[in-house]
Parts: sequence; C-alpha cells; structure tokens
Amino acid sequence: MSNSSSAGSSSFIVIPARLESTRLPRKLLLRETGRTLLEHTYLAASQARLPSGICVAVDHPLLADEVRRFGGRVQMTDPRAASGTDRVAEVAAGLDGIEIIVNVQGDEPELSGDAIDLAVQLLVDDPQAVMSTLATPIRARRQLDDPSCVKVVMDDLGRALYFSRSPIPFARPWSDRLLTAEPACFYQHIGLYAYRRTFLRQLATLPRSGLEALESLEQLRVLSAGYALRVGLVEHAAAGIDTPEDYQAFVERLRGR
Repeated sequence: MSNSSSAGSSSFIVIPARLESTRLPRKLLLRETGRTLLEHTYLAASQARLPSGICVAVDHPLLADEVRRFGGRVQMTDPRAASGTDRVAEVAAGLDGIEIIVNVQGDEPELSGDAIDLAVQLLVDDPQAVMSTLATPIRARRQLDDPSCVKVVMDDLGRALYFSRSPIPFARPWSDRLLTAEPACFYQHIGLYAYRRTFLRQLATLPRSGLEALESLEQLRVLSAGYALRVGLVEHAAAGIDTPEDYQAFVERLRGR
C-alpha cells in the first residue's frame, strides 16, 4: 500500500469486525486455509494503492488479539455499536487529517485493491459527492428477481438515483436480450463504501427515512436526505462469506489457485 498520491495521503481503510455472526458463528476466526478469514480480508485490502493505512475496528478482545497476531493495526470499539458503520465512525473520529474513509467488511477476503482505489478516486473526482460505492452488471434473470440482490440505478453523472430489492429499472416490455446489453441495463449494488470523514460523523444523526425502513437499506437514508452518492462500475463482485457453504467455496477457490 502506498501513500504517494494526494488521494492516498488523505484516505484510510477501516474494517469493522464483529465476533458473533448468526449464520456462520465466529466466522472471522475460521482458519481452515492456515489464515483466519479476517487476516485474508486485511491482506486483500492491503493491495489498495491509494489509502495510507488500515485499521480493524473490533468489538471483542479475541478479534483484537488476532489482528495483533498477524501484525495489523486494531482499535477496540463499543460492543454495543448498532452497526459496522457506527464502528467505522468511532475509529474515524480519531483520524485527524484523513479526508476519505473506506468501509471494508471483514468477511470480504477476495475484494480487490483496485475496487477500493476506485471508491476513493470517485470522491476525489466528485467534490459534491459525500459517499461512493460500487456496482456490477446483472446478467441473470434469477439474480435480477432476487430480493437479496440489491439493485441500483444511476444518473448520467454516475450518481445513485435509487437502490432497491425489486428489479429496477422495470423493463416494459421484457426481452432476454436486455441481460446481455452493452452498456448493461441492470446493476447489482456491491456493499463497499467510501465516505468523506466529515459526512461520516453526520450520518448517524440523520433520521431514518421511510424508504430505508421499507427496503431495509441504510444507503437510502443518504439519498432521502438529498446527498450525492457516486457509484463506480466493476466487472465482477467479490463473494462475501455469510454461510458455511460460502466459506467452503472460498477455501476451495484458494486451494485451486
């Protein structure tokens, strides 16, 4: 990781890490590959060139011990924090001189450094945007119709218009050719976020919007409040680890490399 660029010297990665998880207990400490899932994510994030550093924001001493074991920077955060975003904001409060904070989930061991750099660069290039995130084309009807796959539509400036669990935009009439169109007609949202540090401190104070409550999507709070959120495009989405099957598939992919 380098801090040689102007963007890099003012950006920083925070990985929020929670010990307990519902579908895959203590998943960040799984180490079937010889490294814990948390260490894999830390190493993946370290491939980004623009940010000047990384800190893991943890809620439990076991996670803090693990980060110290592999030589990472760690900060204990409030175990009662309502979300990973709150944990990131707690760390960001002490990062004086940093302008852009990147939130990388602890269960994203295959996230590319280029994706992180893109999220940072979007905010460098668009002074009006307070947040950035990523999206990738949807090429399967099953994925388009799946409520667990969050969709996003953007304006001509690459700013988010709306996020939804429903298929958006709605195609009338439908044609399967829409799934292979270039540029793509449909985009899946990827849950990587970069924030201006000043805005991140305000985010928790914004009222929960009606749209956010209906869709159960926190990013809609930002749009409902009238802020600009930039969306960068990548070819593929990294696979997050949520279930035992996800973890085993990751282990197999790693062994096949």
